[in-house]
Amino acid sequence: MKKLSILIVDDHKLIRETWSFILASDPRFEVIADCGDPEEAIKIAGEKKPSVVLMDINMVPMSGFDATGEIRKISPNTKIIGVSMHSQPAYARKMLQVGAQGYVTKNSSREEMVKAILEVDKGNKYICDEIRNIISEQVMEPGSEGPDIQSLTEREIQVIHYIKDGHSSREIAQQLDISLKTVEVHRHNILKKLKLKNAASLVNFINSNPSLY
Repeated sequence: MKKLSILIVDDHKLIRETWSFILASDPRFEVIADCGDPEEAIKIAGEKKPSVVLMDINMVPMSGFDATGEIRKISPNTKIIGVSMHSQPAYARKMLQVGAQGYVTKNSSREEMVKAILEVDKGNKYICDEIRNIISEQVMEPGSEGPDIQSLTEREIQVIHYIKDGHSSREIAQQLDISLKTVEVHRHNILKKLKLKNAASLVNFINSNPSLY
């Protein structure tokens, strides 16, 4: 039986090594490469055309969302599974919108990851149990409106990432090669979308929700 070729993309080496070890021990899979750089992942995917890519969504300067879109262009038969610490359904929906076939959180078990890989290889969509349970709870409580995380742009998510790491607006502008005014506009839009009042509330929100970004 032909093995499914897998590319693992995550900016944490230990995570890449862990999944490589786990999946390589399964006779149905062959881990052909792993990398921590989304641009390198695009290059590898274009050259090796893997069956499945496990894609971390939180990487800089290019996010997993952007890398997914690029890989889908150059290797349309490759199936992509978003892998993230985020358990908010909005992230899963966004990943599927850009071309992924599946989404699992980093809380997912080995068995669930294997199931996800096999399902997307068959052409099916797969969302992990953790996300589906949250969606079910939200359906049961239709009146609750939380932060509009899904509407955040890639740039806004990057800005939040730098805020979380303690960077000032000026430092963020330098890191992203944009103007200070543009950073402030992004911060204003982030507050509006997350339904927060000021910069202090944004910092508190990020610190209170470390798994979000």
